[in-house]
Amino acid sequence: MIKVFLVEDEFVIREGIKKNIDWEGHGYQFVGEASDGEIAYPLIKKEKPDIVITDIRMPFMNGLELSKLIKKEMPLTEIIILSGFEEFEYAKEAIKLGVAQYLTKPISGDELLKELDLLSAKIEENKREREIREKYLSEMKEDTVNERKVFFEKLVRAAEPAAKLIQSAEDLNMNLSAVVYSIMLCKAFVHTHSQYEFSQRLVSIEEEIEEYIDEDYVIMFDRDLEGKAFLFKGDSKEQLDRIINEFCEKLKEIFKEYEGIGYFAGIGVYAERLTDITYSYETANKAFTKRYFTDESAIIRSDDISVSDLSQEQFNVENLDVKNLDRSKIKEFLKFGDGNETEYFVDEYIQGLGVNAIKSQMFRQYIIMDIYFSVVEFVNTIISDDKEAILEGFKPDLVRTEEESRNYIVSIINKGIEIREGNVSGHNSDVVDRVKKYIEENYADDELSLNRIASHVNFSPNHLSMVFSQQTGNTLIKYLTDFRINKAKEYLKCTNKKSSEISVLVGYKDPHYFSYLFKKTQGVTPTQFREG
Repeated sequence: MIKVFLVEDEFVIREGIKKNIDWEGHGYQFVGEASDGEIAYPLIKKEKPDIVITDIRMPFMNGLELSKLIKKEMPLTEIIILSGFEEFEYAKEAIKLGVAQYLTKPISGDELLKELDLLSAKIEENKREREIREKYLSEMKEDTVNERKVFFEKLVRAAEPAAKLIQSAEDLNMNLSAVVYSIMLCKAFVHTHSQYEFSQRLVSIEEEIEEYIDEDYVIMFDRDLEGKAFLFKGDSKEQLDRIINEFCEKLKEIFKEYEGIGYFAGIGVYAERLTDITYSYETANKAFTKRYFTDESAIIRSDDISVSDLSQEQFNVENLDVKNLDRSKIKEFLKFGDGNETEYFVDEYIQGLGVNAIKSQMFRQYIIMDIYFSVVEFVNTIISDDKEAILEGFKPDLVRTEEESRNYIVSIINKGIEIREGNVSGHNSDVVDRVKKYIEENYADDELSLNRIASHVNFSPNHLSMVFSQQTGNTLIKYLTDFRINKAKEYLKCTNKKSSEISVLVGYKDPHYFSYLFKKTQGVTPTQFREG
C-alpha cells in the first residue's frame, strides 16, 4: 500500500481531506497528520510515507521549508503542495524543490484522489525499476569483483601503460589519481573455529573493512585464497603515512572483535608512479611471505626488513640432526604458497636456520635432502603417478655451492607447487564441466543460483566462484546469464512466443527484469531483437 501523510494547519480542511477519501478502499494507507511543518517533520521521518500532502502557508514551518527538508532526507518521497494562493513564485519554488504536484485550494476529494492515483502509479513504476536495477547489480556483483581482480594483476605487473591503467580504473569506477602509492597484502587465518565459522566471520570482517574504507584513499581487491590487497593513495608521503597508520589501527581494532581469527599483512615501499607500483607489490609480497614463519598476527612493513632482523645464531654442525629440521613450514608453503613467493620464502627459511649455518657444505646438504623428502611426501599425498619419474631431475647431488643450493631449493619447491596446481586444475576442470552440464539442464529454473550450483558439486560458493573464473575466464553468474539470454534469443528468432512467455522459459519469472537484463546485455529490447 502507498503510505500518505497530511500536513494542514486548518483543522476543518484537514479533517475534510482525511474523512472524505476512502483511503484503504483505494489502496492507500493514511499514516498520520500534523498542523504544521515543525510538528510534521519528525513524524514523517518516523513513518517514511510515499506521499506527503502539505499546505504551503503554515505557522512555525511552511510547506516549502518542510518540502526542502523532506527532499534532502528522503528524496524518494513524493510531495503534493496545496495552496489557496495562485502565486507563480510559490509554484516556481516548489518545482525547484522537486515537488510532484502544486494544487490550488479548494480541491475536492475526487480531484485529490485523481492526482494521488497518477502519482502512485509513478511511485510503483519507480519502485519496480529500482528493484530490477538492485537485483541486476546484486547478481552482477561477482563480475565486478572478478574485473577488479584482473585489473589488480595488470596494475602490479605493469602489464599496461599508465594511460590505459587509468582508463581501465575509471571503467570500474576507481580513481587512481595520486602523488604516491603503496600496496598492502593481507590474509586472515583461523586458530580455533571450523571452516564454516571462519568463512562466516570473514564475511563480517570484510563488510566492516568495506564500511570503513574511503576509496579516495584506499581501494580493496580480492585475491581469492591469498586474502585481500589494498592500494593506498596519497597526495604526499606524509599523508600516505597517516592513511596507512590509521588503516592499520582500524584493521587491528576490527580483528580484535573476532576471537580466534588472526591476520598477517605486508606493506610495500612507496611508489611515485603508477608503473612503479609493481615494485611496491614485490616488496609487500616479500614482507607478506613472513607469514609462513609465525602463528602470530602482525603487520610487516618492507622497510622494517633488514639484516638486523635476521637470525645471527652460530650453528654447530657436529650437533646437527636432520630430524630437527622443521618440515612443517615447507609443507605449509607447498600446500598454500604461490610460485611468485618461492624465492622470498626460501630466503626467509634459510635465514631462519642461521646465517652462518648455510655456509657449511654439510649443513647445506642436510637442508637439500630434507626439502627433497618434504616435496616427495607432499607429492605422495596428491597424485598416484610414478613419483620417482616426476622428480627424476631433482634428486639431490652431493656437492653444491650456496647459490646452487638456493636455486635447487627454489626449483624443487616450485615443482611441488606445479604438481599441486596441475592436479587441482585437472580436478577443477571436471567440476566446471559438471557445473556447465547442471546449468544446461536447469537454466529454466528461476531458483537456480550460485549457492544451489555450489551445493550440487559439493563446493563452497566462494571457492566455486573462484575456480570457475580461473578455469573459464568468466564468472559463474555471467556464464549463467549469457546462457539464458542466448536461449532467449533462440526462442525469439525461432518461435512466435511472447517475450513474457520466453522470460519464464529461460528462468526469469519477472518479465520486466528479463526485458531489463536483455537490453542491458544486448543493447536492444527483446522486441527490437526479434524485428532485427
